[in-house]
Amino acid sequence: MIMMMRQDDPHKCTALKLVRFGLAQSIKFIPRRSLVLNPFSDIRLVKRDMLLSESVCVIDCSWEEAIKVWNQKDTRIHGIDRSLPALLAANPINYAKLGKLSTAEALAGSHYILGNVEMARNITNTFKWGHTFLELNLNLLDDYAKADSSEKVMEIEKEYFPQLA
Repeated sequence: MIMMMRQDDPHKCTALKLVRFGLAQSIKFIPRRSLVLNPFSDIRLVKRDMLLSESVCVIDCSWEEAIKVWNQKDTRIHGIDRSLPALLAANPINYAKLGKLSTAEALAGSHYILGNVEMARNITNTFKWGHTFLELNLNLLDDYAKADSSEKVMEIEKEYFPQLA
């Protein structure tokens, strides 16, 4: 599921492409029991979070507007906040930047960690550069998917990216 804020160039918007290809659904309200990817949450996404919910939602907004979107949460935004662990972007705009993922990368990363690797591949295969996201992050994603707690995920992050410590 994707809540579209329509802040990005529609020609470069990965979320719009996912909706067009039927790989995600555009929504106006986030269900209370949905896992919501929030880049500012202190709790990292782990595989067992799927026990809390059957759906994952991303909010598609500009990185420049992200703080404002999360600080002004409106009545349409509910759910269980989780942040993705540190991953490298593969999209052409933010290639190899830590954490500057496109909506498609965030959704693919979350599906991979939650155990739905096939869906992660379907999402990334929609983009010319998509396979690069999984290649850049394969070891990380495998390790995150094995972690049983948010604390363990943070330890893994520090092992791969000591500058985060």
